[in-house]
Amino acid sequence: MTDLDDLRRRLSAALDITEAASRISLAHFNHALDIITKDDESPVTIADRETEQAIRSRLQADFPDDGIYGEEFGNQGLDKADIWVVDPIDGTRSFIAGVPLFGMLLAMTRQRQPVLGVCRLPAIKQVYAAARGLGATRNGAPIHVSRQTALERAMLFINEGEKIHADAPHVFERLMAAGKLRRLSYDCQPHALVASGQIDAVVDYDLKPYDYFALAPIITEAGGIITDWQGRPLDYDSDGRVISAATPELHGELMALLA
Repeated sequence: MTDLDDLRRRLSAALDITEAASRISLAHFNHALDIITKDDESPVTIADRETEQAIRSRLQADFPDDGIYGEEFGNQGLDKADIWVVDPIDGTRSFIAGVPLFGMLLAMTRQRQPVLGVCRLPAIKQVYAAARGLGATRNGAPIHVSRQTALERAMLFINEGEKIHADAPHVFERLMAAGKLRRLSYDCQPHALVASGQIDAVVDYDLKPYDYFALAPIITEAGGIITDWQGRPLDYDSDGRVISAATPELHGELMALLA
């Protein structure tokens, strides 16, 4: 089996696994939930935990030799060549509030580099998917980033704006003056919109590997760029500051603005 055949098989499995798990999160959506606050002050619900457990169970059954890096139940087999990275509900605050833009992220890294990603948005019935060398899709149809090269004409989304404002107010002020159109936003969906060419760039902040690894193959296979704020590839040790951009020119302007 070639590497492409293997990735194609794994991507198909990831789509099946996330589709089945999405039924769990949707069953809890718009219902009253007990909320637990984790040590980092982020919320977690039974929906997060049941969803991740379902994903992990399928991964362990289908790929018993692989590692798993998960948000809610920790890590195992991180010395393996292939590691699955799980975020059962990306946007738990949105989920709790009844906002339908929460996502589900499932990635696979090979030799610690992201090579496969699924970004599923269960409540709006969209799924973005990609694997290295296989292109990127939304609901099975090919997608591509925009051709926008100039920040002054770009549609820019700013994720986690209040955190950027608190930690780097001068950077936030520059971002709020950048682009032709700006939106304050959260979570994975804006990055998916870059991949599909509907917006041009996202600046994000305070992310973990399970927040960005699934998005990296989707954006790059769609022709875009995703890095940290210094232009370095994202890995397990990245500092959580992320840029997604449609073109190298736009990416360069954003790095200069953020410097």
